[in-house]
Amino acid sequence: MPKPYPQEFRDDVVRVTRERDPGVTVEQIAKDFGVHPMTLFKWLRQADVDAGAKPGVTRTESAELRELRRRNKLLEQENEVLRRAAAYLSQANLPKRLYPLVSELAAEGIPVAVTCRVLNIARQPYYRWLARPVTDTEVIQAYRANALVDAHRDDPEFGYRFLADEARAGGQPMADRTAWRICSGNGWWSAFGKKQRGKGRKVGPPVHDDLVRRDFTAQGPNRLWLADITEHHTGEGKLYLCAIKDVWSNRIVGYSIDTRMKSCLAVAALNNAAARRGDLSGCVLHTDRGSQFRSRKFVRALDGYRMVGSMGRVGAAGDNAAMESFFGLLQNNVLDRHAWRSREQLRIAIVTWIERTYHRRRRQRSLSRLTPIEFETIMTPPASQAA
Repeated sequence: MPKPYPQEFRDDVVRVTRERDPGVTVEQIAKDFGVHPMTLFKWLRQADVDAGAKPGVTRTESAELRELRRRNKLLEQENEVLRRAAAYLSQANLPKRLYPLVSELAAEGIPVAVTCRVLNIARQPYYRWLARPVTDTEVIQAYRANALVDAHRDDPEFGYRFLADEARAGGQPMADRTAWRICSGNGWWSAFGKKQRGKGRKVGPPVHDDLVRRDFTAQGPNRLWLADITEHHTGEGKLYLCAIKDVWSNRIVGYSIDTRMKSCLAVAALNNAAARRGDLSGCVLHTDRGSQFRSRKFVRALDGYRMVGSMGRVGAAGDNAAMESFFGLLQNNVLDRHAWRSREQLRIAIVTWIERTYHRRRRQRSLSRLTPIEFETIMTPPASQAA
């Protein structure tokens, strides 16, 4: 069953259709972007409904309805947690008694995250308790940590020695070294003790090894992908593009465009690529050491698709040269052609060039003078195409 097109891709195709030149038909644009004309007409009608030009249920209303149902279910779960917790704690007012309650509610279908949030307890200690009984040493350590964090919350200026004094006064005796170890492990520093990092700081360590080592070859689709982010000025400010390229066919399998260069930009590009390509188990995604690609959100997204991460060195553009060459083409063919007045104008130009020109009209020598779409159509077995 074919996967649905990413929403960002649909919006871009609708923008290009509405801004088309005189004489250009909707069918021609659908062909340029590789979608069925009826599909494009449906997208246009939904866009008119969203804009209020036609009657119907808008995407916003549908999303609000789904959100209301989700929140209603969440409120029911939270009420059940509070009701059960009141009955549970009335029997024995002990903190450790909360963990069996979490297990019982989880068995009845209430997520552990919901129960822990309502009861204001952390999930990791619960999972540790679930794996093995809590020792007396860990109980003492937890009480000490609670005393220290309470003192730190009251007086963020205090260092670990003052925090230890406050904890001892509160009935939790400990050595200064013990207080330092607990505070250091949890990041509880004095407000005056650590300098804030500003611009010019060093790039963080890589979260993946370099598995590519400048060998930009692949024996099939979804074996090796490259990703990078570029930016360009407009009259309204900067516009950022995160693109993902399949080395096998040189096709841009996913991209995302936004006004801010945050981790969600890279995650959105990866999600859009996964929506188009299907099973990505074992696929290597090679990037530079940008913070967007080192973020926890992006790493979790890679793990969710069972992909393998790879990162080049700092300041070595050649480690991602195949992706830099694509951005060079984009720079010469679109970005530097003239000054862009608005972000919307530049966005339409980028999407049109990628989908119409680069994918379907620009022949490449490395692909035996075929376009990326032609190469994938010829080299993909018919059974895979039908799937």
